[in-house]
Order: sequence, then structure tokens, then C-alpha cells
Amino acid sequence: MDLVRFREEIKDELEGDILPFWLALRDPEGGFYGEVTSDGAVLKDAPRGEILNARIIWTFAAAYKALGKQEYLSAALHARDWFVSNLIDKENGGVFWSVSSDGSPIDTKKQLYSQAFAIYAFSELYKVTSDEADLEVAENLFNIIESRFADHDNGGYGEALARDFSPLEDMSLSAHDINADKTMNSHLHLLEAYANLYQVWPDPALKVALISLVNLMCEKIMSPEGHLHLYFTRDWTVIPGAVSYGHDIETSWLLLECAFATGDPSLIEYVRPYCRKLGIAGNEGLLPDGSMMYELLLDGSKDLSRQWWVQAETVVGNLWLSKYHSDPDGLPRAISCWNRIKTHLLCHSERSEESSSRSILPGEWYWGTLADGVTPDLANPKAGFWKCPYHNARMCLEALKLLSD
Repeated sequence: MDLVRFREEIKDELEGDILPFWLALRDPEGGFYGEVTSDGAVLKDAPRGEILNARIIWTFAAAYKALGKQEYLSAALHARDWFVSNLIDKENGGVFWSVSSDGSPIDTKKQLYSQAFAIYAFSELYKVTSDEADLEVAENLFNIIESRFADHDNGGYGEALARDFSPLEDMSLSAHDINADKTMNSHLHLLEAYANLYQVWPDPALKVALISLVNLMCEKIMSPEGHLHLYFTRDWTVIPGAVSYGHDIETSWLLLECAFATGDPSLIEYVRPYCRKLGIAGNEGLLPDGSMMYELLLDGSKDLSRQWWVQAETVVGNLWLSKYHSDPDGLPRAISCWNRIKTHLLCHSERSEESSSRSILPGEWYWGTLADGVTPDLANPKAGFWKCPYHNARMCLEALKLLSD
């Protein structure tokens, strides 16, 4: 496939499928509906997670910044207004994990991961609104994280706290995760959030925290083999876990992007070999068909499911390997994975008369495929707490940028 066609297909997917799907989830009464099942049924009364709503804000703000369409900015502002009214804890500060469709709090824990994504969303939004209220949300969350979550004895940040920021017994991020004091996942996305915030708010304390996170990724979280450790005790003792190929390949480019955000040439050169090593390690999960398996489990068995976000990050990570590490196979790997996405993950089902009464919404991507790499995963939703526009929309935006340079 030539690069012009590759870029055109990516742009068509973003503007013809992904963004229209999420625009259609806009609730006229505020915010966005919380879930769409694998067959496209919109569950208007479903609970609404902070992660989904923060990622919607980020996606439409980033899309407006890149493409300039007013409907994207309108969607970002619509999501922001509902988020500020319902997901920010007005009494204690920070953001809730989830609320009902009418905005009533459901899970009020303060997960580091969710605070980070709110910073990521509102700093991106500030780039296109220049509204000081948007920046203030992000600044306040930074101060809360540094005062409440930072571990000044051991470095890094605690995983979760209760609504009033008291200790929490169960700090696990999801049913897939173990209950650990610190995790790779939360530190990765806090790094991403701080780097985005630093681009619009070059605060000295923020820069110190950002550089510290970069160093933690290289020195504590990444293994000598190039894979990421997933879980840690408070003093950074590794808790054995799986190899997450998707996180390896995602971090390989995000870590370098975050170093770029500091504007520090020495830091950029310091992290570059780590990022290359992460990319090589992540690509160990590539399968003969060009897709990426999910995980290598602790017992040595393989989870051969192909989750949507892993495939999206495989495309971006390999484009970065091509551009910033002169990997001659990076571009072919990215194209090969994109071809598998087109064939097996895109859900371009048409609306029918039979389904119209159920508010069926066509489009977007399936959660993934099963171990055969072909059968769609219909047990998981097309939109929900974790199924958001962030990974695949960002894949498209990154590809458009990289393929234009």
C-alpha cells in the first residue's frame, strides 16, 4: 500500500466512522450516553464512567485542533460542561470514578488513573479554548495529585484513595488488575497527562514531576528485557505479572513524546534508546497475520485475543519506530496491522427497520477478536467504561500527522 492511500484510509476511518459514531452518542440533556453493546444498542440509562467522558473531551478537542471542524469543538464543550457539573467532587476535590446517567455519584473513589485522564482532557481542551476555567481544572488536579498521591519517601504515586483521600483497602484499577500500591498503567498515563499540561502551563514544579516520571519509567518500571513491569509494592518491589505487549508498544512512543514535551535535548537523548528497546520488545507479540496478541501470561501461556486498543497502539508505535528510530520494518508493520484492523475490527453494520426501535448505532470498532483472530468479541461493548474513542481516534490523528511530515 502506498503512503497516500494509507493516509486517505486513516482519514476516512476517523472522519467517516469513529467521530460520527461518538457524535451520535451525544445526550441532548447533557453529556454522552454511557454504553453501546456489541450489536450497537445504545443504553441511554447506563452508568457513565469518568474515563470514558474524559477521553471523549480529549478526542474531540484533539480532533478540532487537527481538523478545525466546529462540530468537534461543540462536542468537546458539551462533554466538558456535563463533566464539570457531575464528575468533579465539589466537596473534596478530584474526580469520581463513575456516576449514574442523571449524574448521581456511584463510585466515589479517587483513582490516580482517572485524575490523570481529567488533566489530559482539560489541558487538551485549553489548547483550543484558551478558557482559563479549563486550565484551572487541570491545575487543581495537579495540585491534588502532588499533595495527596505523591510518595515522597519512595518516589512515584499511590494508586487510589477514598472520596475524602483517606487510605483505601482495594486500590485495583479494574477486574483485570491486581490490588497493588503502584502500577505501570497509572504512572504511564500520569506521565502523558503531565506532559500535555506542561505544553500549556510550564510550571517549574510540574516540570520536576514530569522529568521524575520519565526517569521512573526508564529506571523502575521498564525491565532489563525491555518489557514493562505492571505492578509494584510501595517501595517499588516488582510484583510478578503478565507481559502486556500493547502497553510496551504504546509506551515506546508515548515516553519519547513526553520527553519531547519538556524541550530538554539531554532528556530526549536519554530516553530514546529506552523507547526503541520498548518498541522492539512490544513487537515480540506480533502474530503472523500482522496483528498483536494481548498478553503473555505469568504461566507462559498466551492470550491471543486481539483487543482494539492494542492494535491501534501497534500502528502508532511502529510509525514512531519508523520515523524516530529509522526502523525499516516499522512502516510495513504498521500497514500490516492496519489491514487486519480494516478486515476484522471495523463494524460498519447498517441500520435496519427491525433494529431502529432499539436505537441501534452502527459503526466504530469491535472490542476485539477472539483467539482465532477472526471471530468478533461480542461479549464486550463498543462503547463503555473502557471502550472509548481515545486509542483509535488518537491512532488516526498520529498517523495523519506522521504521514504528512
